[in-house]
Amino acid sequence: MDIRQVQYFLAVVETGTVHAAADRLFVAQPSVSQALRRLEQDLGSELFRRTGRRLVLTAAGRALVEPARDLVRARDAARATVEAVDGLRGGRLLLSSMPSQAVSPLPSLVAAFRGTHPGVEIGVATATGPDEVCAAVREGEAEVGLLATSNGPLRESGLRTEPLFVQGFVVVTGDPGVLPADDRALRPEDLRDLDLIVGQRGTGMRRVAETILSVTDCRVAVQIEQREALLPLVLAGLGVAVVADSWRGLAESAGLTARPLEIDENLHTALVLHPRRTSPAAEEFARIATDR
Repeated sequence: MDIRQVQYFLAVVETGTVHAAADRLFVAQPSVSQALRRLEQDLGSELFRRTGRRLVLTAAGRALVEPARDLVRARDAARATVEAVDGLRGGRLLLSSMPSQAVSPLPSLVAAFRGTHPGVEIGVATATGPDEVCAAVREGEAEVGLLATSNGPLRESGLRTEPLFVQGFVVVTGDPGVLPADDRALRPEDLRDLDLIVGQRGTGMRRVAETILSVTDCRVAVQIEQREALLPLVLAGLGVAVVADSWRGLAESAGLTARPLEIDENLHTALVLHPRRTSPAAEEFARIATDR
C-alpha cells in the first residue's frame, strides 16, 4: 500500500465515482481503477461495491476511511515540517472561514502571513457557521479555522481556541443624510423610515437588524444569504445595512459612511486549531494573527 493508492481511494470516496475522482486528480481513469484494485489486493478486502454508476463503500472500505485520512494528514505534516526547516519557503496552508470573517479580518491576516512567508500557498474554504468551521478543523479538512460567536467566546471541547478580538456593529450607508446629523453612536431607535439590507437569519448582523425593525418603522428592502454582498448592495443605493465593526475600513474605503451602533450585541472573533495536528505554517499563521 502506498500513499498514492490511499489518495485515489479517498478521492473516490469523496466523489462517488472513478471518473469524477480521476477528473479531480488530473489522471487517467484506468490509473484510478488500477490503484484501487492493487489496494484491495494489498489489504485482502473488497473496498467498494458498484450501485449503478456509483461506488458504495463496503464495511471494510468504511473502516479504512479515517486511517487513510490520518495517513494523508501525517504525510502533509511531515512535508510541512521539512519545509519549515527552510523557513516556510513552500507548502500549502488550508483555512476554513465563516463568510463575514472572510470579508474581514481574513484578507489582512492572510496579507500579514504572506508578507513574511510568500512561498506558502493559502487555500480558503467558506463554512456557514462556527460548527462547520470546527468540524473542518477537527476532521482535517482545514488546519486553521476563523469564526465569530455572538455575545461570548467559543465553547468547543477538543479544539484549541486563539481569541482575536471582540467587536460591535456599525450602520453603513451611501447617503449620510439619512442618519442623524450628530457624530454620536447611534441607537436602534434613532433609525427612521429606512430600507434595510439584511443577511440570513441566525447571524449576529441579522439579530441586530431585527432589533432595529422591532423598535422603528424601518423595513426590509433586500434579504440575501451571501453576507459578503451586503456592501455592494448598499453601494448600489438599495438601503442601509448593519455589519460587523471589522468591516468599517472596507466600507469607508468604498466611499460609504459607517456609524457605530449602541446595542447589546457583540461578536467574539477567534481562530481554532487542532490541539495536536498543527503544521509549522498553521502555528505561524496563528502567531501572526494573535500578535496583531
